[in-house]
Amino acid sequence: MNTETAYRTCEDITRREAKNFGYGIRLLRVPERHALSSVYALARRIDDIGDGAAPPAQKLIELEEVRSSLHPIAPGSDDPVLVAVAAATRRYHLPLAAFDELIEGCARDVRGTSYATFDDLVVYCRLVAGSIGRLSLAVFGTSDPKAVALADDLGVALQLTNILRDVLEDRGNGRVYLPAADALAVGCPADLSGDDSALAELVAFECARTHEWFERGLELLPLLDRRSRACVGAMAGIYYRLLVHIERDPRAVTERRLSLPAVEKVWIAGKCIIGAKP
Repeated sequence: MNTETAYRTCEDITRREAKNFGYGIRLLRVPERHALSSVYALARRIDDIGDGAAPPAQKLIELEEVRSSLHPIAPGSDDPVLVAVAAATRRYHLPLAAFDELIEGCARDVRGTSYATFDDLVVYCRLVAGSIGRLSLAVFGTSDPKAVALADDLGVALQLTNILRDVLEDRGNGRVYLPAADALAVGCPADLSGDDSALAELVAFECARTHEWFERGLELLPLLDRRSRACVGAMAGIYYRLLVHIERDPRAVTERRLSLPAVEKVWIAGKCIIGAKP
């Protein structure tokens, strides 16, 4: 399979599946857009295994198969996602070990891992989202040595926002991410059962912490070129705006899954194009 066909397949996956990520990717030049779409497509494959309907043991086998397929990626593969990732790696030196971290994070989901402390949760967030930040940074490129840590921090901020947004759905699926120590500190059971007012108080508490991670992570933006800055600003801005909505009404996430309307996402992306803060 040729590289252009593989990239086109990854862009189709990104366009179809990336509800927030896609707004930023569209702002990149074609080569970077191709590379970042390949990163997204492989990450989507890993996430879909973790969230799928197969038995846990089968999911873990499939995750290991993805890991094996990356080290090394077989020459002449007919898998368009792997062909695209291989091409992006040749051009941008993607740190493929970051996909191993994502796989480990998804394996934790499959095993039903919960988190005793906020520090434990941050480790998970670095696995599933900091990893994507570092892969993305390889595509964007920067010479500043602080950028890798900042990309990782921004990934943590985005993942914490995801966790707060999805708290109702995750609880229904038997997944608990919010730290047990924080839950108990505000009078919420560690399994998030019981009165939703206590869960809303826990969500409000974690919103404040998430703001701190955004404050650090957004220091990455001045270290990037204009298009990369617009891309990251659009993605981060959408999640930050979602966090603000959750913070204004923490109880809402105990009742339904919040999302931003498309017009608001376009507005955020537009601000980033003209150089305003997200």
